Amino acid sequence: MRSDLAHAADVIRGARSVALACHVNPDGDALGSMLGLHHVLRGAGVDVVSSFSEPFTVAPHYRELPGLDLLTPPASFPTEPDVMITFDSGALSRLGDLERPAKAARELVVLDHHVSNDRYGSINVIVPDAAATGVVVRRLVDELDLALNADAAVCLYAALVCDTGRFQYETTTPEVFQLAAELVGYGVPVAKLSRTLFEEHSFAYLKLMAAALERAVLDADRSFVYTSVTRADLDEFGVSFGEIEGLIDVVRRTSEAEVSAVFKEGADGVTRVSMRSLGAVDVCRIAQSQGGGGHRFAAGFSTDDPVAEIVRRIESQLHE
Repeated sequence: MRSDLAHAADVIRGARSVALACHVNPDGDALGSMLGLHHVLRGAGVDVVSSFSEPFTVAPHYRELPGLDLLTPPASFPTEPDVMITFDSGALSRLGDLERPAKAARELVVLDHHVSNDRYGSINVIVPDAAATGVVVRRLVDELDLALNADAAVCLYAALVCDTGRFQYETTTPEVFQLAAELVGYGVPVAKLSRTLFEEHSFAYLKLMAAALERAVLDADRSFVYTSVTRADLDEFGVSFGEIEGLIDVVRRTSEAEVSAVFKEGADGVTRVSMRSLGAVDVCRIAQSQGGGGHRFAAGFSTDDPVAEIVRRIESQLHE
């Protein structure tokens, strides 16, 4: 990993410009990691742009991240970047509209912590034991010998706290707390940021969540709990797709379940499946068998199939 990190730093130092991209429908780690490096490079005078694919909207709980106003719409993203860096994206297809620029880039640097990463870059900095892609970004900043700043610290803290589940997942190591302490030292508004990231929701979302929990199903024999959210639900309650990202964290609280899942139907008709495990079951293995990826404890995939068929396939693997 050290040689890959050094190679990435050398390429970035020699770049005319740097284009940053994270995966479609970005979560806190993807968005925070990308914006964190954006602020560092911008502070060093580097010509840098950041974006992600359509739908080019940020979920409301990320509104406190500094730099959202600096994002470039995907239609204005460089078509042939000199150096392009991707964040938290395990496969080219996860870049959506920005897959084509990634293929055309002179150098493509992949920063990620998913063990299932396809290693699709010319330089791949994949650190499976890192708690978040934000951790990888912090190591890259060190390798570049650049300075953090307050805005970068807020973004990287959001990446860290989101992907460790507020420091409660198995990935929470001493290094995680050391990094958190360093970032907070830059003046991260911990209480305000935590509330907007995790605790503050619209009343409409609470009503949708109640409906989703009402239809939740517990398969006690397989220690599996799941629920679904349809396009009709989103339209009925007036909730955006990004707002339901945290629903899996409510469903996974079921004491009788080792594995939990939420099936989320997007406006394109594709169902995004979020899965969580307490550790006895490797949900990454299940996700990979369906064309997705992730970690042992958290993984996902996308499919056009009906929910009943998706459930059948997951349950068959849980039975095995």
